[in-house]
Amino acid sequence: MAAFRFLEEQVRLVGEVLPLNILREGFQLDSQRIPLMNAVQGIFKPAAMEIPLSITTTAPKERQERPYDDLMTDAGLLYRYRGKDVNHPDNVGLRTAMQRQRPLIYFHGIIPGQYFPEWPVYIIGDAPAELTFTVNIDDRQLAGMQPRDDDEETAGRRRYVTRLVQQRAHQASFRIRVIEAYQRHCAICRLRHQELLEAAHILPDRHPLGEPIVPNGVALCSLHHCAFDTNILAVTPEFRIEIRQDVLEEKDGPMLIHGLQTFHGAKIELPRRKSAWPKREFLEERYALFKKLA
Repeated sequence: MAAFRFLEEQVRLVGEVLPLNILREGFQLDSQRIPLMNAVQGIFKPAAMEIPLSITTTAPKERQERPYDDLMTDAGLLYRYRGKDVNHPDNVGLRTAMQRQRPLIYFHGIIPGQYFPEWPVYIIGDAPAELTFTVNIDDRQLAGMQPRDDDEETAGRRRYVTRLVQQRAHQASFRIRVIEAYQRHCAICRLRHQELLEAAHILPDRHPLGEPIVPNGVALCSLHHCAFDTNILAVTPEFRIEIRQDVLEEKDGPMLIHGLQTFHGAKIELPRRKSAWPKREFLEERYALFKKLA
């Protein structure tokens, strides 16, 4: 519970994605320093505890696959064993957590050094033949309760919360990866305050191609994201900024001039890696919609 309270405070202060140094440092409990993870072991047990405190899905590195292929399914997260020995102490620790229905913390690696935390999570299934545990996430407000593992209401709630958290994790991952690709600044005005930066979808979630991938995103400040979403501005397939004609001709104060009008015709600042550039076909479709609405 002390770990949960610490995470709640860090999320409030830092945001829903936390850096590795905070998690490694951990918190003080009585006279002991309790780290939450160490970025080496996916299943982590502090020296002060008899069973694991957290499990981690490692962040993918560029041009490398994750060391373990953890997969989110309708039943929950399928979390890989440590190695192939079903009796490895880490695997036994998670099995014990399942038997006692002890809550854990789950860290989902977004990019190297950045993790999306969720808690409480419970081990609800063990499949030695597949070398996987099944993990469900529960409501944070119920973290201090000892649930019954045969309670159908609990099982249904956990499946529902797990699906919601999966969606949040995907959005958080999309935002961080897009902002990192654009070197942590707005592609239009170059604003570098990360707390004011957002990841704008070129094609929206509801579109068949609107996946949360970096080439379907542009890092924008709050103002330019809103202007992009409401078709006040567009990015052409040639990566140029276009302001809607009526807004371009409008007479108002300095915010309109310096915040929007002066960027008309300029090029957005692109990521260093060409593979992260906006897909031209995505921009073409979005720009056609802008012209139609304009």
